[in-house]
Amino acid sequence: MAVNTQFSIAVHLMAGLACGCDAGVTSGHLAESVNTSASFVRRTLAKLSKAGLVETATGKAGSCWLAKDAKTISLLDIYEAVDAPKAFSIHNYSAQDKCYVSCHIKTALEKALAKTQQAMESSLAEISLAQIVADVKKK
Repeated sequence: MAVNTQFSIAVHLMAGLACGCDAGVTSGHLAESVNTSASFVRRTLAKLSKAGLVETATGKAGSCWLAKDAKTISLLDIYEAVDAPKAFSIHNYSAQDKCYVSCHIKTALEKALAKTQQAMESSLAEISLAQIVADVKKK
């Protein structure tokens, strides 16, 4: 099963910026921390910037920084900024007309999974980037 890590990578990048480990944090520095390419980091930073969570300076001496205090940024803000996929998805197999379950499972699951997604998003809304950074610094 394919795993999508864009949300966790975005949180990693934001935590790196929030820690203020380096005054001039570049996409290259962040890429080393995540162990991915700088171009991937720049694409993710562009989404975070568009959402107003990060500010960037381009060019040879380009760098990036948080646009807001880490206490005011929720994990839901980050999740929405990178347009991460829903926690669960329903299969796209064709319904088998002879099977009652096959014909009605998607409708039943949609209701249950919508409730689950809402609960997850509510939980993310309660966790700030500052809390994540505090946990990182404890280790």
